[in-house]
Amino acid sequence: MKNRNMIIGIGVIVMAGLWYAFRPELLFVNKQVNEQFPSQQATAGPVTVAKGNFKSLAHETKGFATIYKLADGKQTLRLSEFETSNGPDVHVYLTGAEVEKGSDAIKTAGFVDLGSMKGNKGDQNYDIPADVDLSKYKSVTIWCARFGVNFGIAPLS
Repeated sequence: MKNRNMIIGIGVIVMAGLWYAFRPELLFVNKQVNEQFPSQQATAGPVTVAKGNFKSLAHETKGFATIYKLADGKQTLRLSEFETSNGPDVHVYLTGAEVEKGSDAIKTAGFVDLGSMKGNKGDQNYDIPADVDLSKYKSVTIWCARFGVNFGIAPLS
């Protein structure tokens, strides 16, 4: 009886750990985001610095990535008509890697983490730190930090 209870206890702990690591419910839950574009107080509108279309890699990913320079000098990444899979610990990165070189190239080339993905569907904005030199970054990627998987990538031009 004692061994049986211990096995059940260990089984529960293992199952909880696996659930935490994989978060399987996120495969079925979509998080819709519809952020407005940052408002402009000046007469000059935002200037497009770079843009690209998402390509699917590990998960179907679609939409547009556009980097804007706002009238106040701030830079913002906007994902529009965006859609990908949900998952645990998914981030938006600017990366120096080329699309064709795959997930390992992202780690090697370096990246700037713009934060956790706000939602797996919809329009959303990410502030780019002022000290980021955009000439070093060739693409926007949706990266699962927990498993080191590249969901999708948008080459910038």
